[in-house]
Amino acid sequence: MSGEQRSYLSYLLRLWQTKSGGELVWRASLESPHTGERKSFASLTDLFTFLEQEIGHRAPGQTTPNADEKGGDAEQVDF
Repeated sequence: MSGEQRSYLSYLLRLWQTKSGGELVWRASLESPHTGERKSFASLTDLFTFLEQEIGHRAPGQTTPNADEKGGDAEQVDF
């Protein structure tokens, strides 16, 4: 995330399960609809950590505006 303030983030989220050590685990990836760049995550914890870091750059107490009530997008954001 660059130094500019962002009020809207958009990602294509993919989730799937795979076996690891005989157990089913969730894997995830996020893809930027604008650039096509993809980030992969070995666990949901890693995914959530990334998302918290992305929105953590906002000032404390700052809220993120929702898309308009008709479901439109405010803007697309690069990774």
